[in-house]
Amino acid sequence: MSTTTTVAVAPLTTPDAEALIDAARTAAEAAGVAVAVTVLDAGGHLLAFRRDDRAVLIAGETSTRKAYTALQLNAPTADLVDAVQPGGPFHTLPTALDRPLLFIAGGVPVHRSGRLIGAIGVGGGAPDQDHGFATAAVRDLA
Repeated sequence: MSTTTTVAVAPLTTPDAEALIDAARTAAEAAGVAVAVTVLDAGGHLLAFRRDDRAVLIAGETSTRKAYTALQLNAPTADLVDAVQPGGPFHTLPTALDRPLLFIAGGVPVHRSGRLIGAIGVGGGAPDQDHGFATAAVRDLA
């Protein structure tokens, strides 16, 4: 008789979300970029959001959609950009679903003990910058 042990993984908490936002904003400020940052829990629910008052208004929407996309596909949005190009495996995905997906770099899933617990999205800078700010925040949380 074999037994399996299930280990509970702590969910993403509000303090975790605030730490992610602070780390992403610190990285963005160091680069002189005004951003919006969104953190979602594993269920896709908003845990924290912050938009610098100097960030372009659309940054709030793009940060949220990037986080949602990274969460739903459990992958950094930077890794998915080519997949939605003509001939790519997800080419029709952005229009096939009635979901707020956005395949622009800046969304990164958050894992704890190998389990997906949420995602962060950053908008307002160039896509590579947003990806760097989000990645730095996730690295700091770990």
